[in-house]
Amino acid sequence: MRTVDRIRVRAPFATVFAAASTVARWPAILPHYRWVRMLDDGLVEMAAWRPFAGGIIKYPTWWVSKMTVDRGAGEIRYRHVRGITRGMDVVWRLVQDADAIETEIVHTWDGPRWPLVGRLAANLVIGPIFIHGIASRTLAGIKRAAEGSAA
Repeated sequence: MRTVDRIRVRAPFATVFAAASTVARWPAILPHYRWVRMLDDGLVEMAAWRPFAGGIIKYPTWWVSKMTVDRGAGEIRYRHVRGITRGMDVVWRLVQDADAIETEIVHTWDGPRWPLVGRLAANLVIGPIFIHGIASRTLAGIKRAAEGSAA
């Protein structure tokens, strides 16, 4: 499974990178995030809602990742180590363009370790419905926060 979500953010690189990498603040700026907890050894526990039916139904999601921040490369990387998405690799890439920051999140994963259906579930349901659903909302929220503070 591979999902790619992108957005252009019209704010200074430092502002966008801070909003994207300061994950402890996410519940304050991203309404779909339930909590973020910084754990030991660079681990971060995150929980988010995946809304359906215009937000009437909210499905809870949860995972723990090893987070690595490389400001010089404009990257934030995660390796999911707990939760249904264990083994997923995530990379945020922030690239300065002429008048904006091109912000991209790429998720790659072979799917859950479910016999016969794991990869199929990842490709047909988990990736396009849950991963994309949360990542697209996360990017939109980072854009709102960064552009709002840059104004």
